[in-house]
Amino acid sequence: MKIFHNPLHAQHAGRQEMYRGRLVPCHEVPDRLDHVLNELQRRPMGDLLTPNAAPERSRLERVHSARYLDFLASAWDQWVAVDPANAALDALPSVWPVRGFRADVEPENFAARMGLYSFDAGTPLMAGTWAAAQMGAACALAAADAVLAGERRAFALTRPPGHHAGPDFFGGYCFLNNAALAAQALRDGGIERVAVLDVDYHHGNGTQSIFYERADVLTVSIHGDPRTEYPFFLGHADERGADDGAGFNLNLPLPRGTNWPTWRATLQRALDAVRGFGAQALVLAAGLDTFEGDPISGFHLRSGDYQQVGADIAALGLPTVVTFEGGYAVAEVGVNAVNLLQGLVAG
Repeated sequence: MKIFHNPLHAQHAGRQEMYRGRLVPCHEVPDRLDHVLNELQRRPMGDLLTPNAAPERSRLERVHSARYLDFLASAWDQWVAVDPANAALDALPSVWPVRGFRADVEPENFAARMGLYSFDAGTPLMAGTWAAAQMGAACALAAADAVLAGERRAFALTRPPGHHAGPDFFGGYCFLNNAALAAQALRDGGIERVAVLDVDYHHGNGTQSIFYERADVLTVSIHGDPRTEYPFFLGHADERGADDGAGFNLNLPLPRGTNWPTWRATLQRALDAVRGFGAQALVLAAGLDTFEGDPISGFHLRSGDYQQVGADIAALGLPTVVTFEGGYAVAEVGVNAVNLLQGLVAG
C-alpha cells in the first residue's frame, strides 16, 4: 500500500472553535495525524511517501468553484489586511446568507465573504490553512493516481479532513474535499463507475452536495442521525439524489448509542449498494470518530472492530483510495487507523 502523508499538515493548527455556543479548544489538532504516523512506524503498512507539490489548480476546479478557491487562497491575507493585529488570531465565520439571502454577489466586507463560503463557526482559518489543505488535496490525488497506475489500495493521510467541504463552502474542519477529489480523479482517469463510502460519524454533506446530481459516482454514508447530530441539515434517508443522480445517493443514519453489531449490519447494506451499483473503484472516507471514546460523537465501536471494518470493505474486491477524515480520541486514533488499514490489506 502506498501511503501519502501531508508534510505541511501542522501549519493548520487552530486555537479555538465555536462548539455548541461556546469557544473551546479545537478538537481537530495536528496530534491526530502524528499518532497515525507513530503507529505506522510501529506497524508499517506500506511505502510512506509525500507529494512533490501542491496540485494543479485545474484539478481542484474539477470539484470546487473557482470563486471559492480564490477566496481560500487569499483569505488569510484578507484577514490580516482588515487589522494587522489579526495576525495573532484565527479567523472564524460569524455571519451567513441563510434562506432568502443572496449568494451570487461576493461582498467586499471580509466577515461577510467568509460567511458566504462557510456553514459553521467551528472551522478556524489561519496562516497555514491554505498550504495544508492544498497539500492534503495533493495526497488524495496522488493516492488516486497510484490506484489508476495499478495499486490495489492507497491511503491519503492528511489533515485538515475534507468530507464536509462542498463545491463552494467549508465547515466541519474541512476546506478541500479530499474524497471527492480522489473520486473525480478516478473518473477522469477512465474509471466509469466510482463509489464513495463514508464511514465517519458525521454525514459527508460536502461529498453529497458535490455528486448529488450525478449518476457516475455513488455516494453512501453511514452516520449519526442528523435530527440530533452534526451537521444536522443533510444526511436524512430520503435524500436519494436529484436529476441524473436520482437513486445514486444513499444515507444510512443511525441513532446515537449504536453498537458494533448494528453498525456492522448497516455496513453490509452499504456494501450491497456499492455492489449493486457495479462500482469499479472505491473511495473510502475513513472517519474514525465512530470509536466509543470519541469526545464529540456517539457510536460504540472498539479498536479491534476496525480490523473487521477493513476486512468487510476489502471483500468488495475493488481498487480503493482511503482518505483520513474524523477521529478525535487523539490517543487512540493511530491504533484505530492502522487497524482499519490492516483489515483492508488482509481482507
